[in-house]
Amino acid sequence: MIKTISARELRRHWVNRDEIALLDVREEGPYAEAHPLFALSVPVSEIEKKLPSLVPRLSAPIVVYDNGEGYVDRAAAQVLALGYRDVAMLEGGLSAYALVGEVYRDVNVPSKAFGELVESINHTPSLSAREVKKILESESDVAILDARRFEEYNTMSIPRGRSCPGGELLYRVLDAVPSPETTIVVNCAGRTRSIVGTQSLINSQIPNKVVALRNGTIGWTLEGLELDTQRMERVPQPSLGALQRAREYAVSWADYVGVPLIESAQLGRFIKESEYRTLYLLDVRDPEEYTLDHPAGFTNAPGGQLVQATDEWVGVRGARIVLYDNDGVRARMTASWLVQLGWEVYVLRESSVIPDSLPVPKGLSWRYPRTGAISVENLRILKEATIVDLARSPSYCKGHIPGAWFASGPELARDLRTVGGDGPIVLTSPDGEIAAMNLEHVQASTSRQILYLVGGTAAWAATGEPLETDSRWLSQPIDVYKRPYEGTTNARKDMQGYLDWEYGLVAQLANDSVSCFHVVRDRRREAI
Repeated sequence: MIKTISARELRRHWVNRDEIALLDVREEGPYAEAHPLFALSVPVSEIEKKLPSLVPRLSAPIVVYDNGEGYVDRAAAQVLALGYRDVAMLEGGLSAYALVGEVYRDVNVPSKAFGELVESINHTPSLSAREVKKILESESDVAILDARRFEEYNTMSIPRGRSCPGGELLYRVLDAVPSPETTIVVNCAGRTRSIVGTQSLINSQIPNKVVALRNGTIGWTLEGLELDTQRMERVPQPSLGALQRAREYAVSWADYVGVPLIESAQLGRFIKESEYRTLYLLDVRDPEEYTLDHPAGFTNAPGGQLVQATDEWVGVRGARIVLYDNDGVRARMTASWLVQLGWEVYVLRESSVIPDSLPVPKGLSWRYPRTGAISVENLRILKEATIVDLARSPSYCKGHIPGAWFASGPELARDLRTVGGDGPIVLTSPDGEIAAMNLEHVQASTSRQILYLVGGTAAWAATGEPLETDSRWLSQPIDVYKRPYEGTTNARKDMQGYLDWEYGLVAQLANDSVSCFHVVRDRRREAI
């Protein structure tokens, strides 16, 4: 019998900063409509793929819940089967939780709510889209820095904007502006990364005037202004002189906030303790730098995105985090925000030499089923087969094996009953992993032969086979929440509704009282 935990007991873990991971095992669509503050979106059909990195310690407390869909028993069994030892179900699910705590819309809510709190307390300066446009038309000494990921910037950007992801801002900014007199405008798609990026530069005490573009590209669009697309301009790596100055700014602010530094010996002790204290090792540098070289055991989590979407890397609230860079700027600035977000976070001093003998935390490994695999070659000659694709719906729409049906992972067993014929059913997914992970569950629910495609749709395409875009919906595509701040085809009402929701987050945090956030006010100049 799997144990249960009440909503009040769960919330006590958060308030006391005890370790716990809360898994919402529904699809992302329902999750984005309503969930507790620190819930993670881990659909029951993706547990084996997503959970090991989010919860690396097998003895970490894990709680699973749904909203009455009937997924929790299966989810709890799957989590236990992976080797986790402390698993509970939330009593009464989401509806019971809503009686004692706030439920939130959207995704990456802790970071977005924190961003609104930062602006509220620090009065982070911002300008409207019209005001920024007027500056661009009348002044030349202004720099527009886009704090999003490069891919988002490339999709749409403010005129004259350059890509400088949030974790890179202080690291790169001093060579990106002509002089200390240059006005810097930081933007993102909505609000959070604009606010946090702007406040990062203000906290660093660089001499420039820094403001956020209020409401980002959404605000620009709602004002009827045109965005650029497919821009490629990036702020380059800093010169040695600029890096040294940026490091001085970062050291001053991190010391003021209280960011602790550790050496490799302390890192080794943390790793030894990771069997009873959850540990995340994160390299906050640019992904291209990480790919070239990185310490063993460290996962890439670019600093700006880590602050913006902490829940995509760190699943256990109350865990311990160690950040790495090789410059002394990016890890300190990222850690300064994570400290305020309530995390126990350390920075590995950039001068530390990490020995090759340093133990690396052991990761979980999932094993493919022993039977049920089919290759692309054998699929070509398989007669009367029905292909069912478990890709996320946007990926499915971009291209899938001809004739393949889209299916919801959590409702796969149910929806397969509507498929006609009695021939074999072949499950596929982008790389084949999700298909393989759901094989045994589906096999237990039908008398038809169930197979999975080795290598998935990517393997099919790699052999030169065609893909199609005509959609066949076996399930409703509620697997992905359409973000009103991404892409260029969002409805005005959705964008405005998103902004209205963000403005209300501070009140929700106050009513919820479990966040443990603490925004640091910079009073260094007052002490002079």
